[in-house]
Amino acid sequence: QVQLVESGGGLVQPGGSLRLSCAASGIRFSLYALAWYRQAPGKQRELVATITRGGLINYGDSVKGRITISRDNAKNMLYLQMDSLKPEDTAVYYCNAGGAGLTYWGQGTQVTVSS
Repeated sequence: QVQLVESGGGLVQPGGSLRLSCAASGIRFSLYALAWYRQAPGKQRELVATITRGGLINYGDSVKGRITISRDNAKNMLYLQMDSLKPEDTAVYYCNAGGAGLTYWGQGTQVTVSS
């Protein structure tokens, strides 16, 4: 019943930009803390950014200054604006919503940064 769907991934050159989106159904984003995670081949899942119900934002050190997380509760949307992309940003990016002991995940969207 609850579904999170990421979109906006693709192939981009180093230094380029990309905007990821996460659309939710069966859930009201206003009730949840939201986050973006990523997982590169052969590596553990990494927290990219979080945004609380109150709008407090934290970024992972590896992306700080290059990525902006935002949410639109009225539209049930979560965004990740990615700038100055590097090859090491290549990963599957996952949308996450958590609250009241529950956690929901999207299916992921592939981001590839390469020349």
